Amino acid sequence: MRYYSTRDKNDSVSFAKAALRGLAPDGGLYVPEEFPEYTSPVKTSLGSMSYTDIAVETIFPWVKDDISRHVLEEICSSAYPFNAPLAEAGDYLVLELFHGPTAAFKDFGARFMARAFSYLRRGEDRPLKILVATSGDTGGAVADGFFGVEGISVTVLYPKGRVSPLQEKQIAGLGGNISALAVEGSFDDCQALVKQAFGDEELNRRLVLSSANSINISRLIPQAAYYSAAAGKAPLSAICVPSGNFGNLTAGLYSCKMGAPVTRFIAATNINKTVPDYLKSGKYEPRHSEATLSNAMDVGTPSNFERMAVHFSHEEMRSLIIGASVTDEETQKTIADVFSRHGYYLDPHSAVGWKAVDKLRESGDVKKENSFVIVSTAHPAKFAETVEPLTGHVPVPPSLKKAMERTADACTIPVDINALREYL
Repeated sequence: MRYYSTRDKNDSVSFAKAALRGLAPDGGLYVPEEFPEYTSPVKTSLGSMSYTDIAVETIFPWVKDDISRHVLEEICSSAYPFNAPLAEAGDYLVLELFHGPTAAFKDFGARFMARAFSYLRRGEDRPLKILVATSGDTGGAVADGFFGVEGISVTVLYPKGRVSPLQEKQIAGLGGNISALAVEGSFDDCQALVKQAFGDEELNRRLVLSSANSINISRLIPQAAYYSAAAGKAPLSAICVPSGNFGNLTAGLYSCKMGAPVTRFIAATNINKTVPDYLKSGKYEPRHSEATLSNAMDVGTPSNFERMAVHFSHEEMRSLIIGASVTDEETQKTIADVFSRHGYYLDPHSAVGWKAVDKLRESGDVKKENSFVIVSTAHPAKFAETVEPLTGHVPVPPSLKKAMERTADACTIPVDINALREYL
């Protein structure tokens, strides 16, 4: 399998090079030259296989030139002592992706990356510096996944004052080989700084840089596995994905291209609805992000749209994806209503997904008799300040109790590549 930049099809690289570079030299994102497909026996067994086995079958065709099947089995076994269960709540199934150590879906990609990077860099003398921009959960998952990994250090950039207190402790509370920068701007500003750093010739002469955002292809590939696992247990469902930078939804599209039985995807956004607007109009208009209760989705210029646009035309996207946006008021009402009716806790991001399905069913844009899977991206206890006034006390998993005891330690920088360069 070879990978090429979204901006230059003529320069293809291996999985190892695409993963360790993170971003292509021309600023593009790496995409596969083709989509591998599940074998018929695997496709028919998705509903009965263990999560680790599904992960191996999903990831191996993408990495087989660089990672043997035996090594991949060890990586997946180590990365996933947890799985992605489907829970019933009212008329919907909820794909719970918050059972990992940082209680967010980003654990699935970050833990694979940490182990894969360690293997791919065996024998290297120069340390690797990972730069990652986060709107909330990515930073915590990457920090946890790479904490203590020899030869690799991580710097997380996050928008100052725009992540939850618990998220900040997960991002900036570990120390060791993990450092954090609170940027006086938005997530889009953090993401732009990371991309500028990758394009900075002087920095790249002095440091070996890579990324752990969903701009890195090695983040998306392992995430495709939980869509296939869900589709195996609930075939031909429409899957609703709360979306910000659109890496998670792109991973779902990759799963679908591999042959997972999904009928359609719903792109659920908050008021930062760049992609839903594009799906309706055919005109892509990136914009500045606005702060919301579902902060991890506060993205006005989603990086992974560049991948989506390379793989699919506007009409092809419209046939696969339908978009819907949800306000903060609707998010709060949904959290309260779902708990009142079903006793089920939703975090603000998952509530956006739930409400998006409700709205599309009411408008007739999706058939009411369809089965729906709502992707739950984070544990509600991560957003207790939003959820608990609507539901009462939210049970806290042990991993989050431990994180709550940390002290956040971050440097503050302006939105300025010179400030980032000087820090690095």
